[in-house]
Amino acid sequence: MSDALVIIPTYNEKENIEAIIRAVFSQKKAFHVLVVDDNSPDGTSEIVETLISEFSNSLFLEKRAGKNGLGTAYIHGFYWAIEKGYDYIIEMDADFSHDPKDLIRLYKACKEEGADLSVGSRYSQGVNVVNWPMKRVLLSYFASKYVRFITGVPIHDTTAGFVCYKRHVLETIELDKIQFVGYAFQIEMKFKAWKHKFNIKEVSVIFTDRTLGESKMSGSIVYEALFGVIKMRFNGVK
Repeated sequence: MSDALVIIPTYNEKENIEAIIRAVFSQKKAFHVLVVDDNSPDGTSEIVETLISEFSNSLFLEKRAGKNGLGTAYIHGFYWAIEKGYDYIIEMDADFSHDPKDLIRLYKACKEEGADLSVGSRYSQGVNVVNWPMKRVLLSYFASKYVRFITGVPIHDTTAGFVCYKRHVLETIELDKIQFVGYAFQIEMKFKAWKHKFNIKEVSVIFTDRTLGESKMSGSIVYEALFGVIKMRFNGVK
C-alpha cells in the first residue's frame, strides 16, 4: 500500500494516458494512480482498463457519466482518496505538462519539509514555461499576479494544477462547497487552504505544453477564473 495517490483527470487523452501512467510508475517512489475519466468518447478509459490487469494493486479507474469539469473530477478523486486512507494526494495532468520526475519533490515537500500542501510552481523562480505562445504565457503569468492582488494569497502560481495535499487539508476544506469547476477551482482550493492557515510551499517546476491531444482551455474557463476570484474574495471562506 502506497501512502501517496496521484489523481489524473481525463477527457480524450488516448494519446497520452498509457505513457503518463507508466511514467508515474517508473519513479523511485511508489505512487498509486487514480484516473478519473469523464466518459471520454476516444476510448481513454478502455486503455486504462487494459493496464489495470498489469498494475492491479496500484492503478484505479473511476468513470463518470458526463463531462462535468476539472474541479468536480478532482473532488470526486479527493473523496475516493480520503475513503481509501491515502496520506498524500497529488493532482496531475495527463498530457506531460507536469513532469512525473517532479512528483517526488512535491511529495517530499509535504512528507519531509513541513508543508501541508506543495505547489508545482511555474513562476516562483522566474517564468518556467516551455512551448507556450507568448500570449498564453502572459495571460497565465498576469492572471496569477491578478489573483494574488485580489485575494492576498502569497503564492506566485495561483492557477497551478500540479499540487500535493496532505489528507487533513482535504478533510478540513468543505469540498462540497467548492464553487468553481474550471481552472478557477485551482485558485479556490489554494485560497481556502491559505484561509485555514495551512502551510503552503511552492516547488519550482518547468511546465511543458502538451505535444499530443488537444487543450481543454476555453474562454468560459478564463472568464470564470478572472471574475470568480472577486466573488470568492468577498464571500470569504466556508
